[in-house]
Order: sequence, then structure tokens, then C-alpha cells
Amino acid sequence: MTRFPIFPLAGAILYPGLQLPLHVFEPRYRAMVSDALVRDRLIGVIQPQRPVEGAALYSIGCLGRIGEVETTEDGRFNIMLDGEARFRVLRELDVRTPFRQVEAELLVEAENQVLAPVERASFEREARRFADAQGYSVDWDQVSRLDDFSLINGVSQIAPFDLAAKQALLEANDISERCELLVQLMHFFGRCAEGDDDGATLQ
Repeated sequence: MTRFPIFPLAGAILYPGLQLPLHVFEPRYRAMVSDALVRDRLIGVIQPQRPVEGAALYSIGCLGRIGEVETTEDGRFNIMLDGEARFRVLRELDVRTPFRQVEAELLVEAENQVLAPVERASFEREARRFADAQGYSVDWDQVSRLDDFSLINGVSQIAPFDLAAKQALLEANDISERCELLVQLMHFFGRCAEGDDDGATLQ
């Protein structure tokens, strides 16, 4: 178990091994960053279940370590969080700090996770269809050179899905499960965007 401050951000997801840039301007979160910088530089990123003040948190988030830091003249921060490990919230702590804190357990990720060739091919096929439908410009040669872990987690982090879908991706146990869910979500949201809701049901 470990204790750290949290940054509740609706729609923002961080994955181990990836980065998340943040512009920190609210006084309470400026205090949180200042506190983290003199301690261990660790901040947990987690989604609230509703985008309102003080909302209950989802149970799974990702612990990030502050890397690059830029401080503006008026006391705001531009920081880069480096994802270290997913975590499960055990309880939210009763604290006097202006920012929220939790006690959590870190979730150990299996090393050297890879997809089966058929999984990778299915993902890339659906990703191409989804990108074309959304009008995204993608360098597919560069995509093909990414390892499975970076590709699946990277797409999961930036995908334009709703809060619940992004949370479900984060909670997937491994990249194989996350890849399967990504394919379903791209198919589902792609059909919805085309106005074809008939039979587009996400199981």
C-alpha cells in the first residue's frame, strides 16, 4: 500500500510507460505539485465518476512521476507526468490539504506483453477504418514500427471515447484484453458516428 495525492481529471488517462502533459493553474493543484516536488514527485491521475466537484472516484488510476517542469511567473506549472504504474484505490484519506489523497495498491504489470499476430492485424485493420471515418491523418508506416505495448496503450490514452469507455480500457487486465476492447469500441463509435446504430451494441 502507498499514499499519494490525486489529480481527478475527467477524460484524462495516463498509462505506464506513457506521458501526460498538464497545465496546472488552480491554487489547490499548484499546491499539490509544489508538495510533490519536495517529496517524491508522485501524483495519481484518476477519473471522477461524474465531472463535478467532489465526485466519487473510479477505482483504477495511474501513478505518474513529475518529469519536466516549467513554472510561469504567476505561479502556474506546466508539467510532464511519466506513467509508472496503475493503481487501485483502497480508500480516500481524510486530509487537511486542499488536494485529495488516497491510499492505494499498485498493480503489477506483466512484462514483455505482446499480441498474437491475428490480434495485431485485427486491431490495425479496425484502426485504419476508424481513422478514415473520423478524417484522421495517420502515419501508418510509423504505427507499424511500434511495439504492441506502446501501440495499444498509446491509442487507448488518446482515443476520442467517452469517460466510461476510456476507464474500461484502463481497467483491462493486459494489452490483449485492452486490444480486444479497443477494436469493439472503434467499431461501436465508428458506426454511431455514421448514424448506423442498428445493431451497434457494445457487450
